[in-house]
Amino acid sequence: MAAKKAEQALVEQWRDILALHARTQCELDRVLHGHGLCASDFEVLDLLAEGEAADGGCAFRVQEISDRVHLSQSALSRLVGRLEKDGLVHRAMCAEDRRGVRVALTAKGRGLHGEVRPVQRAVLARMLADGE
Repeated sequence: MAAKKAEQALVEQWRDILALHARTQCELDRVLHGHGLCASDFEVLDLLAEGEAADGGCAFRVQEISDRVHLSQSALSRLVGRLEKDGLVHRAMCAEDRRGVRVALTAKGRGLHGEVRPVQRAVLARMLADGE
């Protein structure tokens, strides 16, 4: 009986996490839409703006981004294509591996990231502070 209750508590905790994630994702999409972005777009811009690639540079391999933003490579490729079309990122072949592609922010992308970052962080603070 105690094992069944512990299992049910674990399942309920998991479902609460999923629900919080879904609410937060929807709210991020809603507020970022006015800036021409969705939550996944911003995650890529944020990673490019604030992270450091595995080789210490400022351009990330697509695989590095995929590992960090939890998108499939095909979904990420489409997303990066949209961001590139909008002039927010630049793609180039990897010098050390011609099969790889590196992605970096453009000046326009860096500017938009700086403008939208406080909006995104405010949503996270509000949604994650008390889970609502």
